[in-house]
Amino acid sequence: MTKKKESFLVNRVKSVGYAFKGALILLKTEASIKIQFIIAVIVTVAGFVFNISTNEWMLQCLAIGMVISIEGINTAIEAIADFIHPEHHKKIGFIKDIAAGAVFIASIFAIIIGFIIYLPKIF
Repeated sequence: MTKKKESFLVNRVKSVGYAFKGALILLKTEASIKIQFIIAVIVTVAGFVFNISTNEWMLQCLAIGMVISIEGINTAIEAIADFIHPEHHKKIGFIKDIAAGAVFIASIFAIIIGFIIYLPKIF
């Protein structure tokens, strides 16, 4: 007996559910994501306080999404690396450092965007 193939819509709904579950796991288990989420909430509140423009909101949302997304990818890379090679290995360390470097670069540019948006409003 063959299993009935699920519809495209059912598969999309399941995919969104898995993605939502993954985002919740990140928020519940990863300290770096928690910190970045708190920062995202703070700058979102600042956006309302300083009445930033639509373009500034778009840049801010892109920066928040970029940092948190890349942090999630970094977390996944670290989990895969630890699963494949649990003990310390030079090449695994290299891979993890590169992934962490990507988060660092995204964070630096998010900070620059924040300065561009908020420094003129503060001073």
